[in-house]
Amino acid sequence: MAASPSVVPVAVTAAVIPVLPPSSDFSNLREIKKQLLLIAGLTRERGLLHSSKWSAELAFSLPALPLAELQPPPPITEEDAQDMDAYTLAKAYFDVKEYDRAAHFLHGCNSKKAYFLYMYSRYLSGEKKKDDETVDSLGPLEKGQVKNEALRELRVELSKKHQARELDGFGLYLYGVVLRKLDLVKEAIDVFVEATHVLPLHWGAWLELCNLITDKEMLKFLSLPDTWMKEFFLAHIYTELQLIEEALQKYQNLIDVGFSKSSYIVSQIAVAYHNIRDIDKALSIFNELRKQDPYRIENMDTFSNLLYVRSMKSELSYLAHNLCEIDKYRVETCCVIGNYYSLRSQHEKAALYFQRALKLNPRYLGAWTLMGHEYMEMKNTSAAIQAYRHAIEVNKRDYRAWYGLGQTYEILKMPFYCLYYYRRAHQLRPNDSRMLVALGECYEKLNQLVEAKKCYWRAYAVGDVEKMALVKLAKLHEQLTESEQAAQCYIKYIQDIYSCGEIVEHLEESTAFRYLAQYYFKCKLWDEASTCAQKCCAFNDTREEGKALLRQILQLRNQGETPSTEMPAPFFLPASLSANNTPTRRVSPLNLSSVTP
Repeated sequence: MAASPSVVPVAVTAAVIPVLPPSSDFSNLREIKKQLLLIAGLTRERGLLHSSKWSAELAFSLPALPLAELQPPPPITEEDAQDMDAYTLAKAYFDVKEYDRAAHFLHGCNSKKAYFLYMYSRYLSGEKKKDDETVDSLGPLEKGQVKNEALRELRVELSKKHQARELDGFGLYLYGVVLRKLDLVKEAIDVFVEATHVLPLHWGAWLELCNLITDKEMLKFLSLPDTWMKEFFLAHIYTELQLIEEALQKYQNLIDVGFSKSSYIVSQIAVAYHNIRDIDKALSIFNELRKQDPYRIENMDTFSNLLYVRSMKSELSYLAHNLCEIDKYRVETCCVIGNYYSLRSQHEKAALYFQRALKLNPRYLGAWTLMGHEYMEMKNTSAAIQAYRHAIEVNKRDYRAWYGLGQTYEILKMPFYCLYYYRRAHQLRPNDSRMLVALGECYEKLNQLVEAKKCYWRAYAVGDVEKMALVKLAKLHEQLTESEQAAQCYIKYIQDIYSCGEIVEHLEESTAFRYLAQYYFKCKLWDEASTCAQKCCAFNDTREEGKALLRQILQLRNQGETPSTEMPAPFFLPASLSANNTPTRRVSPLNLSSVTP
């Protein structure tokens, strides 16, 4: 059967299927849609359902093709024809998860498609047996001890094919997965890079590569094909590496070139805003996504995290019930229900649902981390440590797991361990004030006060989420009898909490006013001291001290004690604490006359 020159044959070397433009050019969206439809079919034939779904969703977001431009099915080669009966039967068995049976009937087939399905069936059979064994005999925390027995045999066979250059793009992808499962990370990266060159349209290879890249430097040294698929990969990896500004810019560019209707891109943008804790923006995008795609389950666990943080019980309850109606045995559904019970402080039930999620998918990162949080709430530190360690095994870039380990060892009063884990979390989230404050507290416990000061000041400079860095820095200055610096920190703290316009009760507000009242009193600035003392009277814990100080000021004034005409020494932050991008500036005594608690 002769192939038309305008049609790309399926069973020839994968290096020529499907043909891609030489650059990352989005000018011809019709050609991109044809490629997406083609790869959706090829991946579906090989049982790679997630890649097929991704390609189909992306193709759906582009305008429909006219009948004249729709591509006919690729022609069948002689090898395909010979293996057709065995492949058809085996694919039917594969689809109902009878993997050993599928592999049995594919043994000895020569076509690329049949060979891939043969090897992939053997791989999934080993994975299924491993999961069945763990569910039957072990709890979810011991899952890492059970191995897929088929991996070593698969590696030997695929390695021979690879050396003989007989693997197509799909075969290379499977070889990379086997290597990754055997913890041969460097070899796996090389094979996945090769797979993206041979078959750039296969999203699964890009995604596996993404899971192995740990930092931006590692990304720079990869030799990736210059295709439009690379833009989707870069946007995804930037999100994973917490390079959110770069990720959002990539996704905006993809929307601008024509993918504005892609639910995948919209969900990734919502996840990116979740990662930088822009909760309102992320919630808004997720709500819009739910209107467009009401039966979507992917990323709904992230949506539930946002609802949890905002304590939106009714919305989280509705989401949990809605997902239960769609599919109660999806990993994301179990995590949403777990979050719902956690918000209601039913931590045992929450942990049960996270365990259920891990029975469904032992490599689901979010469930491990959330289960660690629940064990922390239940004061079960050893189980929490195990859960967080499993999360790190799945993804070393999960800052929440590193941070959780730090908190766990803090409870166990092991500050050197804390320091290590908080440092790792900080490396992953260098501009997250929570990591910096935690590091500062660690250094303080280890009596490394200079380092603690730097951490607290840096936390304030990057935008203190919990409004605690300045207070901790001020207390540190108090301990070191650096009264002017302490006063300056308290002044900035009070200015910040009132300037943000939040009607929130800050626990340390009374502490700040008490210190400033005493500081101005020592400086003989009666007016400022009196104003701060009056503010102290508004708080239960400082009311008596405030009244006593007001009486003292009144007594001194009646005795004719004149207030100081000299201003205290100018307030400058110590040079060692100043960030390069944050200029130090003089802070005048606080004008509290217009401030009301």
